[in-house]
Amino acid sequence: TVGTQTDYRDGEAQTDPYSPEYVVLGSIPELLTLATLTWGRGLPAGLAEVEMIERAREKRAWEATLPAMDSVSNIAKRRKMMDDMERKEWAFREQEIEKLQEARLELLKELLRRQVENQNKLNAKRLDDHWQNHQKAKEEKIKKIQRDCALMLRKLIAKRKNVMGKLERRDIIKEYTDFASQTYAPLSRNGYFPDNHSECYVVKSCYLDTFAGLCELEASLPDYITQVKIKAPKSKYATTETGFIKRSARLEATLAQVHQ
Repeated sequence: TVGTQTDYRDGEAQTDPYSPEYVVLGSIPELLTLATLTWGRGLPAGLAEVEMIERAREKRAWEATLPAMDSVSNIAKRRKMMDDMERKEWAFREQEIEKLQEARLELLKELLRRQVENQNKLNAKRLDDHWQNHQKAKEEKIKKIQRDCALMLRKLIAKRKNVMGKLERRDIIKEYTDFASQTYAPLSRNGYFPDNHSECYVVKSCYLDTFAGLCELEASLPDYITQVKIKAPKSKYATTETGFIKRSARLEATLAQVHQ
């Protein structure tokens, strides 16, 4: 496989940054301690990665202070230092595990809270739908009861009108004198629907439906309708051209001023 690197690339087609092969000569540089970090897994570096780098530096500095294994005392001292460092690392790992567990616990609490909220919303929606269905059924039953009640009342009224069961002839004069009778206001339940074919009463004229018809209709109107003439009112008091009130109207003007 041949690795390639380009100077110009599109952001949507961005791949992992190119890492060339290397050969270590002499001591291992500090930069190689970050070789395990890759793009998306530690890079770009955040606070956790910076803390890890600092701990690695401290550990390298601690390793440099370890005594040589040339005597029994140095070996015991080295073992003691390594035991202390191991306990320190285990304590740090326990802290990291506790932090991770707390983060997972908070995430689990958030997921449970969202699940409870969604379940409550779903239950509320189901309850509302159930209540709406019951309300519709209730309204339909009430309407049916009202219709049945009106029907029974009409039947009872009709029976009471003719208790003896005698046949009555139609009184045309009474029907035409009563404006609430079937002649003037027929009922729909008897088979008559007064609103049917109501469009036949709509006025349809070319003079009202088109602009040319309106212009022609306006032209046919007389002048006294389209051209209004307003005459200025005459003064109540007889005055001359110079504005002098005549003696015959002076008394009326004086009385009008006194009245005001």
